[in-house]
Amino acid sequence: MRRLLRRIRLLKGSGAGSRISARMAEFRARGMAQSGELFKELCVCLLTANYSAEGGMRMQQIIGDGFLHLPERALASKLKKAGYRFPNARAKYICAARMHRHRLKSVLAAFPPEAAREWLADNITGLGYKESSHFLRNIGIDRFAIIDFHIVDLLARHGAIKKPRSKSLSRKLYLEIERKLAPLAERASLSPGELDMYLWYIETGKILK
Repeated sequence: MRRLLRRIRLLKGSGAGSRISARMAEFRARGMAQSGELFKELCVCLLTANYSAEGGMRMQQIIGDGFLHLPERALASKLKKAGYRFPNARAKYICAARMHRHRLKSVLAAFPPEAAREWLADNITGLGYKESSHFLRNIGIDRFAIIDFHIVDLLARHGAIKKPRSKSLSRKLYLEIERKLAPLAERASLSPGELDMYLWYIETGKILK
């Protein structure tokens, strides 16, 4: 982990570090958005599950306000035409999630981050811990890292964790990995959400959502 910490510290003073700081500022600004914009960001995270961050962002550009009003079949058709991998299932999830659209802002205001994540994972079909953390980070709540297979592979290579047999993490294992990331974030003087951005950049060379 020392090598990984050294690399993070070097990146903090680089152009990549500046771009990550700017992206985190964008996330914080997004958290002040109206309920419709927050819901569209939630939809992107629903689409990213078992897909890719870049793919979810591309769907966001294509669908836009359609997340708010398209009927399920029309939304599925548009996703399918755009080449999305799970058009029917995700259209169903998005339409079901609309019942919570106007509650998102009040839930986020009322609950501390841990409770907000639990509420999202329990109430939004299709969101587990990873994508609930993803959504919260993308609206400026940087209490959590987004633990996907890129982060798992990186941590396993540096001896921080034993690589799981499955890419699908249980809540228990997700939280165990999260706890192991906490000391690294503290030593790097980063929030867990910021640390995730650095780890993702180290593993992929990209700064995305």
